[in-house]
This record gives sequence, C-alpha cells and structure tokens, in this order.
Amino acid sequence: MSVLSVEGLHKRFKRSGLWSADGAEVHAVNDVSFEVNEGETLAIVGESGSGKSTAARLAMRMIDADAGRIELLGRDITTLSGHDMIPMRRHIQMVFQDPFASLNPRMRVEETVAEGLKVHAPEMGKAALRQRVAEVLSDCGMGEETLSRYPHQFSGGQRQRIGIARALAISPKVLVLDEPVSALDVSVQAQILNLLKKLQSEHSLSYLFISHDLSVIHQVADRVAVMFAGRIVEKGSAAEVFASPMHPYTKALLAARPISHPDERRKSSAGIPEPAEDVCDTGCAYRLRCKCARQDCESFNGELIGEMHGYACLHPCC
Repeated sequence: MSVLSVEGLHKRFKRSGLWSADGAEVHAVNDVSFEVNEGETLAIVGESGSGKSTAARLAMRMIDADAGRIELLGRDITTLSGHDMIPMRRHIQMVFQDPFASLNPRMRVEETVAEGLKVHAPEMGKAALRQRVAEVLSDCGMGEETLSRYPHQFSGGQRQRIGIARALAISPKVLVLDEPVSALDVSVQAQILNLLKKLQSEHSLSYLFISHDLSVIHQVADRVAVMFAGRIVEKGSAAEVFASPMHPYTKALLAARPISHPDERRKSSAGIPEPAEDVCDTGCAYRLRCKCARQDCESFNGELIGEMHGYACLHPCC
C-alpha cells in the first residue's frame, strides 16, 4: 500500500550567478514520479545537482511544484493551503543533512523535540509532553539527562539522534531522510543507520532516503530511483539495480563507489566516460557523457522502459 505517491512533478528555478542571462531557468525536477509503500525504504540517489533533494522537498510540500500531483495517505495534498497542510504534516517529517544547522542553538533539547507536539497535540499537559519527549529520546538512544542541554553540548551523531527524535515525536507515517549520515564519521554512520532500521521495524515507518552514497543505499534501500539532471533514469528493487544496472549513468555511479580490493577497482573503473560540463536540454540528457550514445538518443523522450525495473535508455547493453 502506497503512503506517499508523486506523479509528474516539475520544478524550474531561475539561474543565479554573474553569467546567467536574465530570466534563464534550470529544470531542477523534470517529470518525476515515484511512490513509497508502507514500511519500505525508497532511496533516491544521484550526484550533486541531480534534483534528488528538490524532489524530496516537493513531495513534502516544503516548496510548491510547477506541475504534478502529490498524494499522502491517499489524500491529494498538491494544492492544499498552508493552513490545510498543517494537520497533514504530522504524517510526514524530515531529518536533515546537517545535524547542527537543523537544531536551534538557543533551544534546549526538550524544547526542540517538543516543538511538533505543541502544534499537533496542543491538548498535552506539561507532564505528558515531557514524558513523550523523554520516551522518544530513549528510543533514539538518548538518556533523560539530555533534556536540559543545548545542541553544542553534543557530538554530531548525538545531534542527529536528537533530530530523528524530533521528527518521530508526533508519530509520523513517513520520514524523509535527506543525506542523514553524510556529515558523520563512518563509524557513527553505521550507528545511525542501525538506529533507523530499528525504528522502522518498531514503528512501521516508511522512508524516503536521499543520498549520493551507494554504499549507504545498498544497506538501507528496498527500492532505488536513480536521478540525473532532474529526471529519474532508472528505478527498481535495490537488488536488481545493484546486480544488473541498465542505464549507463547507474553503471558509472556503481563503478565510482569505493571498493576495497584493487582487482575489483580496476575492473569497475574500466570504460567510465569523463563527465561533460553540461547536460543536454533536449533528448537524452546524459548523452554527452555516454559512450553508448547514438543519433536516436537526440530525440529520446526520457521515459522509463520496463515495468518492475525501468530505465531511460535506448542502448542499455552497448
């Protein structure tokens, strides 16, 4: 059963910078569709600037889409007003990339974690509020002694646990995890990923997991959507995508991930094309980088080929 579904999302932003022409725009998200099912983790992966974080923010209605449809728990939230979105926001919460920047340095942990409860459960008294905050912090591996402390008194991993507790406090159905471990040391990353798995099992949570790190994705994802230049270029189960990638961009991402054995590194890096400075505005956006590109790629519309394991490529096995 789908808890979050988006269809045909589009978002353009005006280009910024000294050399940008007046009115020039970039198509940050281009006809993106995906769904997150109950209790599963859908990972969206891609390089910086691929549009993955923008797609997540559109799905949450943190920013408004230019076109498309968003459903949360079966309700169309695409055009809900800010006031009407308030009761829906308790069902979908975000954990941000930077655990320090996402916490107010002037607020104690108790105040931070209780923020959402004060909005979505105003009937709770002070004692019940404190009990709920302590309970959710405990679920995230933080003791009651943390309640009166400030964010700067914690390590990066502890701050991320507080951020997760804040998101969980109002019992959401969906967590959007935007690069939740990329700012942490490798050993701490493993701890946070194990915590997220535990919480998902205990609370029947659904995750929309945004990352550029395929090693992390391999550990957590049930399904994977690969984004390039604002489009999803491959989508399928994590097992299928990792075992049999079809799109040249997915193959390049997998080949570029860290591999410990020298022989495997040599095999995986063979034939990876050098990245081009720009992507194509028409046809296949990846074709300037692609060693498999043919003339028909110039008119390809980018639609996914295949049902369970879809890929946007005319020549996947060249």
